[in-house]
Amino acid sequence: MNKVLNEKIVEAFSSVLPITVIVIIASIIFVPMSAGIIVMFLVGAALLIVGMGFFSLGADMAMMPMGEGIGAQLTKGQNVFLALGVSFVMGLIIAIAEPDVMVLAEQLANSVDIWTLIITVGLGVGLFMAIAVLRIIIGIPLRFFLLFFYALTFGLAIYMAGHGITAFVPVSFDSGGAAGGPITVPFWLAMCLGVASLRGDKGAKNDSFGFVAICSIGPILAAMILGLALQIAEVPPNSLPEEEIAAIAGFTDRDVVSAFIKEFPSTMKNVGIALGTILACFLIFQLITRRYHKHQFIQILVGFVYTFIGLVLFLTGVDVGFIPVGSLFGSELGASPIKWVLIPLAMVIGYFIVAAEPAVHVLNKQVEDVSQGAITQKVMSKTLAIGMALALGIAMVRILFNISILYILVPGYLFALVLTFIVPPIFTGIAFDSGGVCSGPMTSTFLLPFAVGVCATAGHMEDAFGVVAMVTMTPLVVVQLLGLIYRKQFATMEAPAAITGDNEVVVFEEAYFYG
Repeated sequence: MNKVLNEKIVEAFSSVLPITVIVIIASIIFVPMSAGIIVMFLVGAALLIVGMGFFSLGADMAMMPMGEGIGAQLTKGQNVFLALGVSFVMGLIIAIAEPDVMVLAEQLANSVDIWTLIITVGLGVGLFMAIAVLRIIIGIPLRFFLLFFYALTFGLAIYMAGHGITAFVPVSFDSGGAAGGPITVPFWLAMCLGVASLRGDKGAKNDSFGFVAICSIGPILAAMILGLALQIAEVPPNSLPEEEIAAIAGFTDRDVVSAFIKEFPSTMKNVGIALGTILACFLIFQLITRRYHKHQFIQILVGFVYTFIGLVLFLTGVDVGFIPVGSLFGSELGASPIKWVLIPLAMVIGYFIVAAEPAVHVLNKQVEDVSQGAITQKVMSKTLAIGMALALGIAMVRILFNISILYILVPGYLFALVLTFIVPPIFTGIAFDSGGVCSGPMTSTFLLPFAVGVCATAGHMEDAFGVVAMVTMTPLVVVQLLGLIYRKQFATMEAPAAITGDNEVVVFEEAYFYG
């Protein structure tokens, strides 16, 4: 076990190191930081590395087998209504427990009650988790569900814009991204695989993805309905970067240690409540079904411990070490005469920061496993990095030029939906899942403060939210474009392994993707 954990930590180190180096270099060139902020950032990065290692191992041992087992068990019986009811309750509970949802809700405390938003997001996730299970049971292609619900989503968004509630539209899309965090995503991915595994038909492999995609739509629609009901016209962030930075500008080494020590208890409490709720559901499930043998049961319990340790370390690191740096970078560059540098800098940060998202590693591993090596983890990582870079570049252009988010999201999603009729179906599921997976805690605790900082000094506070929406959108396009390359490469080959239909997966060598 120690050997596996060491391997996970080494992988985490290679993921976090690039973004750490980039931030330090950028701080030297563009935004000088105090010694206190630099030390906090480096300590935070160290906690990220160790936390990601523990979390990744815990997800493999607990969250993935638990989600897969529950998904398979739900659809094993003949009572569809029971399966949908349990799915709704599980979706509600897990979404309420998701730390990323709490982070976003706290940022919106000046506009809407925190628990009102959290419960609203939970209800949206629960309803659409039941819908996602029903889709797999019935076997309806994912593209038709996406077309219908995104048409409904953007129709409602345009209606809100026409009634002066445009400011809550970015928040609604951010809610969908925040719902796909380090706790929800591994469970969703595994549950989708478990439900699809019992179908046994040719399309079951394609339906091994798409759960995250559908579950992420629910919070968007639910948040929009909340915004309409409360007529929320303005959404100022809960705190401004100047307040956060001033509090730590003069920190000594002792103050840095104290800041992390003070953060640990609250993080342990939040993560404990989140995982404790899921653990209780798992124990009830095990008592009723007796699905897991003694060895499997103990392994899952140990996995929960690893997951707890990992999330506490990871979230403490990003909350204390990364939020101040994100705020400082954004506010300083937003006020500088070289604002244009925000665009390339944000793209470089986006390219490397996606590797530090814990749930991304879970998705990439499942993609490689389900495709039997056809789509490797390295190919997925590079593709998502490109998508994240585009997302951050577009987000900065939007903020600097005060562009309405609908002018970006509508054509972006329309293009992504058109691609669903062209690419192999498995890529559609992977692409729309990727959108929810990329918008994890690194986005919530570094990129969101970064965007708020830019808006605070660039003079467009109404654009403070929406960066999560950008991060959610671009993977839908780039991963499906990967699917087009996948199909084109093998369509021109004479090898017998060439694609002969949408439901077959063949070995996709990296050489074909990188030329």
